[in-house]
Amino acid sequence: MGRAYRVSVEEGDRIRAGLAMQLVALPTGVAAETMMSPERLALRPTRARWLAMYLAHIAFGWPLERVGHAFGVNRNTVSNGCRWAEDARDDPKIDALLDQLETMVRELCETPRPDLAA
Repeated sequence: MGRAYRVSVEEGDRIRAGLAMQLVALPTGVAAETMMSPERLALRPTRARWLAMYLAHIAFGWPLERVGHAFGVNRNTVSNGCRWAEDARDDPKIDALLDQLETMVRELCETPRPDLAA
């Protein structure tokens, strides 16, 4: 007992979760490293992480459980965060930010991968 519940996460999911956090980090001023802290977060970093989880959910089309695995949290935490983010979209600034970030993520993910071995 006493061990934290952890699921192995594919490298691609880890990279995408990192992308979501880095994109949210710039406009919020909360470093991605802070969002991933295993310690209990203050309000600003918590909300920034919720925005990143919500972004991963909507932009990647991931179910909440997959978002949780990629972010190292449980499904309930993701659900609460996504609920907050959805309500926060009533603020025009947050809504515009999430629209812009979602567009950026989708464009990046649809870009063909270069052959770096050539």
